[in-house]
Amino acid sequence: MTDERVLWITGGGSGMGAASARAAARDGWTVVLSGRRVDRLEAVAADVRSAGGSADVLPLDAADPDAVATARDAVLARHGRLDGLVLAAGLNTPARRWDDQALSDVRAVLDTNLTAVVTVIDAALPALRAAAGVVVVVSSYAGWSFQPGAGVAYSASKTALGSVVRTLNQQEATHGVRATHLCPGDVATDFLDQRPSVPDAAARAVMLQPDDVARTVSFVLGSPAHVRIDELVVSPVSQR
Repeated sequence: MTDERVLWITGGGSGMGAASARAAARDGWTVVLSGRRVDRLEAVAADVRSAGGSADVLPLDAADPDAVATARDAVLARHGRLDGLVLAAGLNTPARRWDDQALSDVRAVLDTNLTAVVTVIDAALPALRAAAGVVVVVSSYAGWSFQPGAGVAYSASKTALGSVVRTLNQQEATHGVRATHLCPGDVATDFLDQRPSVPDAAARAVMLQPDDVARTVSFVLGSPAHVRIDELVVSPVSQR
């Protein structure tokens, strides 16, 4: 289809990535879902297809540069183009302070939250240049405002994403590429299970829901090509 718009989503099997995939598909995007849990990716793809949308499943460990390059090639071979990225994979660990963290966990958080994002953007950039594409980097409230409980590695990785987006916008504007540093506050997803003190149902009820973030992602993806949304902070009224 000449009018097909192709959106590649990492972290597409759950939470904000899955919700963004469903919303984008309703808006007419063909969504390519990547992540490490194939069963969850297939479940999201089935939801999209049952609602009349188009979804493709492409399992991926985005921390592996060779795997990312292979996945990029697969997207282009199957669809012929790539118009957007939503980078929603994330990781944290309960032991996240200087007095209890393990360096192996620090590396894993940095690899997932920062290095993998850079790796996917770098691999996709030639195709995004050709399409004047859009990139949504799902960061965190902790990437916008220091949050003491977020942890050493998580805070560092999410703060760095702001610079990733700014450099991308500054250097790739001539190609029409535009990126958004999206900083959600507390969101009621399984990611909360990685906190040292896991929020209960009452606490989750007043948080953002994945669909709230998905609506924001849809707003960015649907903006005209001459509009760049550099940074967005979306938080629940309960955020402190």
